[in-house]
Amino acid sequence: MLTDEPRAERLLALTGLTPDALREGLGNRAVLAAVLEFLAGHEADLVAAAIALDLPPQDIAAAARALAA
Repeated sequence: MLTDEPRAERLLALTGLTPDALREGLGNRAVLAAVLEFLAGHEADLVAAAIALDLPPQDIAAAARALAA
């Protein structure tokens, strides 16, 4: 996902994360929730991530909902 520069820039802009905060926060529930919410909110990004991770898109969306609760 982050190899696609426009997508990466949009992720950072919409989540308010910096590249360093993203790297450092990968084990942080709030950071994971922000990334998954970003994916769930943009179908093209959700599908691209699902393909890259070999997961159904609905699994990513369910994880986003679970972390947001």
